[in-house]
Amino acid sequence: MRKETYVTIDAEGRDQGKMFKLIEMSAERAENWGIRLMFALGRGGVDVPPGALDGGLESLAVLGVRALAALRWEDAKPLLDEMMACIVMVPDPARPQVIRQLVETDIEEISTRLRLRDEVVALHTGFSIRERLSNSTGRVSATPSGANGTSPNIVTLPAA
Repeated sequence: MRKETYVTIDAEGRDQGKMFKLIEMSAERAENWGIRLMFALGRGGVDVPPGALDGGLESLAVLGVRALAALRWEDAKPLLDEMMACIVMVPDPARPQVIRQLVETDIEEISTRLRLRDEVVALHTGFSIRERLSNSTGRVSATPSGANGTSPNIVTLPAA
């Protein structure tokens, strides 16, 4: 059975009080998502450090967020859309069993979208990217290639 969780937005704004249900991707979809992320990172010129994949989807997710600026929009957009496909709307929080697919106007704040993306990652990996990034000392350096082409983007992951 896939994991599910409910998220109620408590932040002030137009989405305050709205409830969403998050549903875990199948193992096949999650694996394909992770592989597509790796290919996208490679096309973006991001070096994947040795051992970065030892942490599974968690390491991939942290690596992907840290290197997001290096991804081409054409590569990032389908991955971002697939994350949002894990989210359904609960129109009436008093009846959480009644759900429907999201429509564009369901989420009115960018901060809500970012929070829900973080919650999708947490559902799949058991950790929050927001918390992991705020507690890490890792960095992304978008160093452009040198004359000899040997200075690609460098991504350093924090110790797990």
